[in-house]
Amino acid sequence: MLTISAAEVDRALTFPGLVETLRAAFRDGAVQPVRHHHTVERPDGVASTLLLMPAWTDFNAAGTSDGGHIGVKIVTVSPDNNAVGKPAVMGLYLLLDGATGEPEAMIDGQRLTQWRTACASALAASYLAREDASRLLVVGAGALSPFLAKAHSAVRPIKTIRIWNRTSANAEKVAAQLRAEGFAATAANDLDAELGQADIVSSATITTTPLIKGALLQPGTHVDLVGGFTPDMRESDDDAISRAHVYVDTRAGATKEAGDIVQPLASGVLKAQAIVADLHELARGQKKGRQSPGEITLFKSVGAALEDLAAGIAVYKALKVGE
Repeated sequence: MLTISAAEVDRALTFPGLVETLRAAFRDGAVQPVRHHHTVERPDGVASTLLLMPAWTDFNAAGTSDGGHIGVKIVTVSPDNNAVGKPAVMGLYLLLDGATGEPEAMIDGQRLTQWRTACASALAASYLAREDASRLLVVGAGALSPFLAKAHSAVRPIKTIRIWNRTSANAEKVAAQLRAEGFAATAANDLDAELGQADIVSSATITTTPLIKGALLQPGTHVDLVGGFTPDMRESDDDAISRAHVYVDTRAGATKEAGDIVQPLASGVLKAQAIVADLHELARGQKKGRQSPGEITLFKSVGAALEDLAAGIAVYKALKVGE
């Protein structure tokens, strides 16, 4: 069994390559049981959460003859970790042979998640962002933000990248990292002004107060919402939802877990039938993406186990060949 570090994940993947891998994965499908959420009570401190996200090759859909694969992401969320200088979220990805169940690889789960999340957003942008989109605004300066910048730049001719964060020093840190890799990235101070100038807005925050104001969006903007992963979190306001054609990664996940979708559905601002398509339908050509240069599109992701499976297989195959 291979043990694969974050650095090895970085060497194994490319943004254009993983976008196409995910396109094929959403087209072919996978078996994805409902993810497991378990509360781990502690005698002192805040309880931790254990998440299990399994998936395996759908032989009926894919028609694969290589035995396929089984994968499960194991994630813990321990809020008290910040007090001891450790990340609150830890994760591993276990990849198994689909025919024998033999362990094939143990992969750094945090890095795999960063890659697949960013590339799922870029996959959506390949259908929903204008072909000439060149101005990218990234809202939030967490660990995912440089991945989002690089993934969107892999599918659209991005010329300028602006990074906004409540703590401006963190935005500048991400911008400097991107500049060191050859991207034209700078920190932004005025979010509202940036919203009116961006062609693509990619937001990855855990805010409960919407930051993306629909009234400020210009015609033709594509909004990519990544961060809010509970019904209480929300990155966009009602104006953004009502002005946009709305898309999701999976209908089942977004309509139950994402506040940007759950809350507008509950209030009537968004009707379930108004969600135009999910990534399965776009990848299979069953539904269409952007229809005109002037429309505003909005994509909400919550993550899907098949993304981890597809990315994990890609990493494993790349490193196995390189042995």
